[in-house]
Amino acid sequence: MTHLSTSAPTPRDLGFAMPAEWEPHAATWMSWPADDELWFGHLEGVRQDYAELVRTIARFERVELLCRSAECEADARRRLGEDARNVTFHQVPLDDSWVRDNGPIFVRNAAGEVALVNWRFNAWGGKFEWENDNRVPEYMAARLGMGHWDRPEVLEGGGLEVTGDGVGLTTRSCLLTDTRNPGLDETGYAELLRQTLGVQQLLWLDGGLENDHTDGHIDTITRFVDPHTIVTSVAEDPSDANFAVMAGNLQQLREMRDAEGQSFRIVELPLPATRLEGAEGRLPPTYANFYIGNGFVAVPQYGDPNDGRALEILRPLFPGREVIGLPSRQIIEGGGSFHCLTQQQPLGPVWTGPEVAAR
Repeated sequence: MTHLSTSAPTPRDLGFAMPAEWEPHAATWMSWPADDELWFGHLEGVRQDYAELVRTIARFERVELLCRSAECEADARRRLGEDARNVTFHQVPLDDSWVRDNGPIFVRNAAGEVALVNWRFNAWGGKFEWENDNRVPEYMAARLGMGHWDRPEVLEGGGLEVTGDGVGLTTRSCLLTDTRNPGLDETGYAELLRQTLGVQQLLWLDGGLENDHTDGHIDTITRFVDPHTIVTSVAEDPSDANFAVMAGNLQQLREMRDAEGQSFRIVELPLPATRLEGAEGRLPPTYANFYIGNGFVAVPQYGDPNDGRALEILRPLFPGREVIGLPSRQIIEGGGSFHCLTQQQPLGPVWTGPEVAAR
């Protein structure tokens, strides 16, 4: 299979844009946890939590599960048991499990056809190994027979939220680091995301959570739940290092406008009350790292006093979806949660494109 180069027409030129996460999915892509060292000795517990996440998603939509070895696939099949019936397994070389960031971003055109954009991945500015993970989008495109664009820029899926009607939201602390795309400023990103993902209006917050190795991904703090509503994390303890940053983000959000020029409805979502420490210092647990799927929303839970409050706040925001709290106390040891571990493939026929051979 061949693919479109960066010199070809852009996705925008051909009418493609990134749909919102709440639009129908064909499948969810995930990568089975494999490396005990990367999980700081917690791999067994992580796999237990992860299996529960896969099992839940597979109740509602197909899961495409990447496994880096025969051991990983066997472990996944054993833990999932009969619940693996809606799971397709792929053995693929992998470095880690965060497919939201190393995987592609899917786009769709007015005819409903789905393609993907393959961004360069460098493990959040060279923090970990990434060469195998950087090849995941090419594998997915080949497996699907899907037309795609290969971009030279670094962009992680967790660093961008979209409404599906042209509005995007990101953080300066992440995108403007000199370890991703040196020299690319806010204006440059706005044009890049307009041409590739259909973002007509790019909104910026300043920063994310303390000790977040992604440099403050938007999906750990602030999320769209519909084109007019934003859920944003707040810290309730003034002595917490996250308090001022989250308060500043809240104030900025109140001044932003949606695609229709109206103020967003802003819903405050508390951070977990208990400070969690991991092998490399403070962990960044958050309820905002939920994943929206076909008929459900999976919300991380940490055995924290605020777990129930978070579910009560989120449930009314997703009418028609089952809002499900699932354990993520072990998973957060790796620095992320459910949204970081998933990547949605929008529903629609595969776009092969004029330069892509049929499967």
